[in-house]
Amino acid sequence: MRFSTLCSNTAIAAAAASFGLLLGGTAQADNHTDGGMMEPTTQQQVEPTDTMGTTSSMTIVDVASGSDSFSTLVQAVQAAGLGDTLSGEGPYTVFAPTDEAFAQLPDGALEYLLQPENRDLLAQVLTYHVVEGSVTSSQLSTGGVETIGGGVAVAVRDSGIVVNNASVVSADIQASNGVIHAVNRVLLPETLQQQLASRLGVDSIY
Repeated sequence: MRFSTLCSNTAIAAAAASFGLLLGGTAQADNHTDGGMMEPTTQQQVEPTDTMGTTSSMTIVDVASGSDSFSTLVQAVQAAGLGDTLSGEGPYTVFAPTDEAFAQLPDGALEYLLQPENRDLLAQVLTYHVVEGSVTSSQLSTGGVETIGGGVAVAVRDSGIVVNNASVVSADIQASNGVIHAVNRVLLPETLQQQLASRLGVDSIY
């Protein structure tokens, strides 16, 4: 499945155009997103597994599948029908929520998103974590960045890299079709937070 079946051509074009902004954008991060910002933390580090050692032929999905830290993400990618896309040529940069990140969602949220009838909503959540183009941590700069699913805010600080309200806990996990930066929260724009909270009957997601 290609992203074009999930997103408008306009959104994809915006995502591609943002690659240059990602490399050198100077817009203030907290003016670009409604997801909020937080100080970077030193939560769990993603330890490479043996299968992550050689990435010349391993796609983003392969690398994530080979790590114990991304089991939930891999399950969600498959449920959303994005496995073929993230195994494709790319390249992509994925801000990848760890299993611990998904565990921070309210009770029932993950189960709700994984239901077949909510596949489109799950795809919106996941594509919000994906940027077209391969961007390492050294190439990231503070500013607004367009992902395929919308805009996020990146803040590069001496203490670490923050994306919206999440910290990058392991950067530059290389794959044949891009790069993974593990984050310690699931990224959700305000509109998706409100939509999910309403459907779950809770006051807020975070």
